[in-house]
Amino acid sequence: MSREDEQPENRLRRELPEEVSGSAPEEASVPEEKPGPTVTGRQRLVQGLWPPRVSRAQLIVAVLLFGLGFGLAVQVASNSNSDSALRGARQEDLVRILDELDDRTQRLEDEKQGLQKQRDELENSSDQAEEARKQTAEKEKQLGILAGTVAAQGPGITMTIDDTKGTVEADMLLDAVQELRAAGAEAIQVNGVRVVAGTYLTDSGKSVSVDGNKINAPYRFKVIGKPQDLEPALNIPGGVVQTLEKEQATVTVGRSSKIVVDALRAAKQPDYARSSSR
Repeated sequence: MSREDEQPENRLRRELPEEVSGSAPEEASVPEEKPGPTVTGRQRLVQGLWPPRVSRAQLIVAVLLFGLGFGLAVQVASNSNSDSALRGARQEDLVRILDELDDRTQRLEDEKQGLQKQRDELENSSDQAEEARKQTAEKEKQLGILAGTVAAQGPGITMTIDDTKGTVEADMLLDAVQELRAAGAEAIQVNGVRVVAGTYLTDSGKSVSVDGNKINAPYRFKVIGKPQDLEPALNIPGGVVQTLEKEQATVTVGRSSKIVVDALRAAKQPDYARSSSR
């Protein structure tokens, strides 16, 4: 053994295990997460709306709302069309329409006063039975005129519709009848056919049938009533005359102090209805 080995430092180093060289174990590497694409609020909204997720209840509500909206749109369009004629009317036409409305109101007021007068006469008459018979006979004549079972005469108008193109239809003539009734017509006759409460008009080829009686152009109306009310009612803006003229028909309206309505209707007895008075 050499002298160097006998030194205490060398002997201690020889007895100790050799130092393990190398570095400490590396920590387990954690994979880095790559940042995903950023989603904006608008994209999230689109993803929530599409594809749509519709339930049955939502579908029913949507259909109902659509129907409601469509109905409102049709109503607004209808009101706009009906108001367009008045919106574009002249001042004298508007005044004439207002006068016609005032005349209708006055006629209703006169009818009300007449009924009240009849009631007062019945209540104050010494012979109520005789007064009732007189009023009944007078009422029978009035109802006979309205029912078309008796002839009538009085002031009124005549209206002739010349339809060379064959474009006039039954509903147009019916509009004329209704307008005349609203203006106070008491008796109407069209081409020899008496118009009553139950009259109906239908198309029959290129002509028109009134209560099953076929009539051909020109259509001649004989109307008893106040001429000052009847004629303006036909000539209001968007009324009967303008409608017929749009169909290329020629309309002639004239006033007369004496109109004779002599076409009669047979009195029809009801099959089932009976008077309930005792």
